[in-house]
Amino acid sequence: MGGLSDSFQRPISYLRISITDRCNLRCIYCMPPGGISLIPRSDILSYEEIHAIVSVAAELGITKVRLTGGEPLVRLELTRLIAMLAGVRGIDDISMTTNGVLLSKYARELKEAGLGRVNISLDSLRGDRFQRITGQDRLRDVLDGIEKAREVGLRPVKINMVVIRGLNDDEILDFARVTTSEGWHVRFIELMPFLTRDAALQFVPVSEIRERILGLGSLEPCLPSAGNGPARYFRLPGARGTIGFIGPISDHFCVDCNRLRLTSDGRLRPCLLSDGEVDLRKPLREGASPEELKRLIREAVRRKPERHYLAEGTVPSGMAMVRIGG
Repeated sequence: MGGLSDSFQRPISYLRISITDRCNLRCIYCMPPGGISLIPRSDILSYEEIHAIVSVAAELGITKVRLTGGEPLVRLELTRLIAMLAGVRGIDDISMTTNGVLLSKYARELKEAGLGRVNISLDSLRGDRFQRITGQDRLRDVLDGIEKAREVGLRPVKINMVVIRGLNDDEILDFARVTTSEGWHVRFIELMPFLTRDAALQFVPVSEIRERILGLGSLEPCLPSAGNGPARYFRLPGARGTIGFIGPISDHFCVDCNRLRLTSDGRLRPCLLSDGEVDLRKPLREGASPEELKRLIREAVRRKPERHYLAEGTVPSGMAMVRIGG
């Protein structure tokens, strides 16, 4: 088993895989107002192709895989892919990011197939506001999905809230309170300036979010119960759940970034916030050997930039979060 490190001596052990660009919600910070041109289905990687890439990546030192979208649960037979990945030697953690709408239906079979845990995107606890943000009246379905995931043992269930000034920032304390009342693990995420026209005005820095929560009590630092992502974790007094802060702009985590991203059409991106990518689909479909795929993965790692430049106003071109999975 080898090991991957980039040009800045950061070990690379985590692969995020977007398995589809389709989604059953239309979140305002993720999907452009006019939608996107969907990738032809023939261009989307098959489960067998994803398995082949993960198998090679595992031999290089990738140990963690996260499935994203679009919305991964809209792709048929997802449990088959999870079972395939669970059988890859060297992969010790399989997780998924989902909007939770379909989770109550599939949670048990996902767990039985080998999925370990889930992150659920939820930006409001109010039905009318949830519909405004997502375009759908599905809050009850998401809440049912959270409970079902916990019931079947997909733990920890982490709740991701993107904080948007003037839209849902008045719910920061509501989300913080459920870490005590319900034992939720909530992560507050800064809005990134991709789609919303007034992103600068709507931006709420992590420092402000934390300051508001301090009104509920002191925040004690704690370790995450699973995963090693970018969030910094804390706990309110007496809370069973945790509060995480992810500040990609005001407190970027580039220095510790350990990940690559594979798009649904087979492009390996060394950084979410840069335009560089390496095509794996074409070589794979032309019969590339495992050694050639390893060379391409190493090339992507070599291209990984030291940091992003969002704070300086540099935004990747043509970026739609729905294509990459965040």
